[in-house]
Amino acid sequence: MAIPHLTAADGTTLPAIGLGTYRLNGSAGVDAIAEAIRAGYRLIDSAVNYENEGAVGRAARSAGDARDELLVTSKLPGRHHRFDEALTTIEESVFRTGLDRIDLYLIHWPNPRVDLYVQAWRALIEARERGLVRHIGLSNFLPEHIDRLVAETGVAPVVNQIEVHPYFPQQEAIDYHRAHGILVQGWSPLGRGNDLQQHPIVAEVAAAHGISPAQTILAWHVARQVIPLPKAASPQRQVENLDVFGVKLTDAEVEAITALGRPDGRLADQDPAVYEEF
Repeated sequence: MAIPHLTAADGTTLPAIGLGTYRLNGSAGVDAIAEAIRAGYRLIDSAVNYENEGAVGRAARSAGDARDELLVTSKLPGRHHRFDEALTTIEESVFRTGLDRIDLYLIHWPNPRVDLYVQAWRALIEARERGLVRHIGLSNFLPEHIDRLVAETGVAPVVNQIEVHPYFPQQEAIDYHRAHGILVQGWSPLGRGNDLQQHPIVAEVAAAHGISPAQTILAWHVARQVIPLPKAASPQRQVENLDVFGVKLTDAEVEAITALGRPDGRLADQDPAVYEEF
């Protein structure tokens, strides 16, 4: 199954969908991630705080020829933003995966009150120069944080992974990233345990295309050039989530789903301007 790619300003390309792996740990996690790779996933998302870099790395190492096509991602936790600590943490991430390098490394949260994210970014730049990682980016950063990084280091991220789903469509943020050639990945793209997939608008669009509500929401992400990272452990759901690139939503359908956005649409109270995670 051929997955389209999106291209950042510096020419970096990322698959238009990825696999979220939060809580895919241990042997069961290895099996689920390996199954996803066999199904066609090539972008695998992880983080130090998920405590599953080992499982992701083991699945990637078992991928055979597909390993060269994989983009294994991890993320730097807030407790290690200081330059030297950040570099050591990145090295440990590489060691845990058992890979020769990590394909994409992100800063997990900016934690602006601690105000060490510029140091962390300099460490990611250094890690890329050393060959520990191939590409570097961000997660949960606001435009003002990104502007500051670029102003102080001259290096822009290739991607920013942010919360995006129909109840929180983030149109202004997406416009900013597109204008700056930064790709957007969407975490919790299907909502998370809420009623999003039962919403009448989603159900109506799904019925019109003969697809599931989850596929409808993922097709909405694809239409907006957001890279969704749905988590799925079952092979059936993994395959279903990949099978969205033949779906062409109309502009009116995309707008109707985007209009489901709510002022308090975040799944949890995690506004990157004030929320901190270590």
